[in-house]
Amino acid sequence: MTFSILAAATAAKPVSTRSDAASNPIDDIRAWWDSSVAWVNSHWLDIGIAIAAGLAVYFLLSMTRRFALKRAQAAPGEFTLTHIVGRVIHKTKSLVLAVVAVRLVAGYAQPPSIVMHVIQLVFTVAVVLQVAIWAREIILGLIQRRASEGHNETLSNAMGIIRLLISVALFAIAAIVILDNMGVNVTGLVAGLGIGGIAIGLAAQGIFSDLFASLSIIFDRPFRVGETIRYDTSTATVERIGLKSTRLRSINGELLVVSNTNLLAKEITNFAHLQRRRVIFPIAVIYQTTPTMLRGLPSLLEEQVRAAGHEFIRSSFVTFGQSSLDFELLFDVYSEDFDVVTAARTDVGIRVIEAMTAAGYEFAYPTQTTFTAAPDGTMILPYAESVTMTRSKPAAD
Repeated sequence: MTFSILAAATAAKPVSTRSDAASNPIDDIRAWWDSSVAWVNSHWLDIGIAIAAGLAVYFLLSMTRRFALKRAQAAPGEFTLTHIVGRVIHKTKSLVLAVVAVRLVAGYAQPPSIVMHVIQLVFTVAVVLQVAIWAREIILGLIQRRASEGHNETLSNAMGIIRLLISVALFAIAAIVILDNMGVNVTGLVAGLGIGGIAIGLAAQGIFSDLFASLSIIFDRPFRVGETIRYDTSTATVERIGLKSTRLRSINGELLVVSNTNLLAKEITNFAHLQRRRVIFPIAVIYQTTPTMLRGLPSLLEEQVRAAGHEFIRSSFVTFGQSSLDFELLFDVYSEDFDVVTAARTDVGIRVIEAMTAAGYEFAYPTQTTFTAAPDGTMILPYAESVTMTRSKPAAD
């Protein structure tokens, strides 16, 4: 028992002495080579089976990619979801498929730990980069699909900047993930990138604000080029949506250049997508109109609106004005074209004038009566006409 312990201690002593000494790279390479040769000699059958299985897996993955790519390319239309899937499949690298196949079958051959570690590292790098490429193609495809729906020139021009920003962001994340899997402490790197991003964002706050406002206009579509909108106190037609500003042509002909941030900060009225437009006519008649005629006026107005082919909403008495009895007529014109609405408003207005004139109605206008009295209180006006006629009558003989 004592002899065996001493023998074990004597045998272990040279090993510990060698580990304390400086390692020789040539000896390390030789040791790795010898262990690899020994692994191949002892597991040659398992290695052969793993290679055959890896080739089969690679062939299966390649055939699946080719079949999916053909189906995606055969689908009609551009920038559809199927087209985006086809772009993603097309960006799948053959090298990544080979690495995946090797990783799936590597455990069967029971390779040395250093070989397995290298396989895992290569697999991580390849998959992370491939996922970044897939994510970039999906995001860009969805953006281009959104741009193609509205034929947006601004977004098409901005695709170069958008592609650069998306690529930098995705591959920066991929690099951090790869370094983290390699055992590198990325806390300081992430903090540095965060501080740098904040500094750049603060320095270019106005530019990025207008850029994101432009993307918001493009994707949310509160208005499009060629549509008429009311912004603040101005009514204008949208001529161009830029990355920093939007150009509007006012109804008076002036060119208004408004930053995208300021444009979205206020209420916008879009006149382009109205299924109907409501027309309001205030109508005033004189106080001498009889109650019977006043009761019949709403029906008369309704008949004229329906005869013109529009939807009558209501017509009613509103209030007692200073020199008139005020009514209100409301009707809807179902058209997006403002010229059609203008023509309908003119037609109904003329019909109302003709019908009311034929029925004996009189339109009121602002009037004022002045009463004048003599110093003794005798009323002189408005009886001036009768007094003048009396004075001008010749005396009888």
